[in-house]
Amino acid sequence: MAEKRDYYEVLGLSKGADEAAIKKAYRRLAKQYHPDMNPDNPEAEEKFKEVGEAYSVLSDADKRAKYDAYGHAGVDPNFGAGAGGGFGGFDMGFDVGDIFSSFFGGGMGGMGSSARRNGPVRGEDVGARIAISFEEAAFGVTKEVSFSHVENCEDCGGSGAAKGTTPQTCGVCGGSGQVRVQQRSILGVVQTTRPCDACSGTGKVIKDPCKSCSGSGRVKKQKKLEIQIPAGIDDNQRVVGRGQGNAGLRGGQAGDLVVLVTVRPHPIFEREGTNLYCEVPITFAEATLGGTIRVPTLEGTEDFKIPEGTQTGTLFTLKNRGIVRVGTKNRGDLFFRVTVEIPRNLSAAQKELLTRFSDSLGQKNHVKKESFASKVKSALRGDKK
Repeated sequence: MAEKRDYYEVLGLSKGADEAAIKKAYRRLAKQYHPDMNPDNPEAEEKFKEVGEAYSVLSDADKRAKYDAYGHAGVDPNFGAGAGGGFGGFDMGFDVGDIFSSFFGGGMGGMGSSARRNGPVRGEDVGARIAISFEEAAFGVTKEVSFSHVENCEDCGGSGAAKGTTPQTCGVCGGSGQVRVQQRSILGVVQTTRPCDACSGTGKVIKDPCKSCSGSGRVKKQKKLEIQIPAGIDDNQRVVGRGQGNAGLRGGQAGDLVVLVTVRPHPIFEREGTNLYCEVPITFAEATLGGTIRVPTLEGTEDFKIPEGTQTGTLFTLKNRGIVRVGTKNRGDLFFRVTVEIPRNLSAAQKELLTRFSDSLGQKNHVKKESFASKVKSALRGDKK
């Protein structure tokens, strides 16, 4: 089993870091290693999981106390199993903290209790989808999004109790949300704790439930919200509406609204990152003589001078005519490839003029053709370099 890194080291923190510092470090690293930001990157995915594991322990006061006292063994009974350490490689069936709780009466800074179940809980994120045009993605737009989420019940203020009443302290667990039980194990009778069945671990019971929410404290509602789509957003990227998700429990903060943006394709342009690509047809005369042509851009058309003798497939660039990078003023470029359109349905007089024109050119105006013909003859003769 690979040795686990110290959780404080994973988050880049000192052991005395406060709750705000832990949360800030987690958000920064989770964003850095998120799978959406690192597609097909197994190393980033593992780091993302490692950061999440570290945060789940250090953000919980009880788990953090156990970890500070006993390291990984304090929060993972199986840590070190099969490696000559830990608990000898077998599952003891109870938490390390419970042992100390039974021996020392729940001392050690409250280390013997399990995770708190009656504290604030953050609400869940909710998702929505929206489709926008290519131009809206390029320049940004405000869109109205419809979605359903869970809100705190207005009638009971989220408490779940009917108006004029309040949740009462559970008489079974005394408001702790936990009850102690005894069970036999290989070490004899061991005292452990488990969530209280009477209050589902919340420490509170509702004797007179609110009729509007049936005692849950939350109701599901449809909502419309204006979302600002930033300029430069790409297909399948997300926009987040902070605090617009489901309401939290027991005073916990609300979750987020996560909007998945779909960008419709453009009839002319193809996009790669912040750069744009397109094809521009030109006439035989324009390619031969050169001149000014009209090139499409996101803002309209723009004049561009091409040199005489331009060959079909030649790639030209218009600087800073691409897509802006999200959150900056930096724009990519517009690349356009010219294709020479050969005239068709010529009259007899036009064909005669074109033949006379071709005869007048001679070999010097068809360097590539003559070079290719020479290579073909050489290949057919079997010449070697």
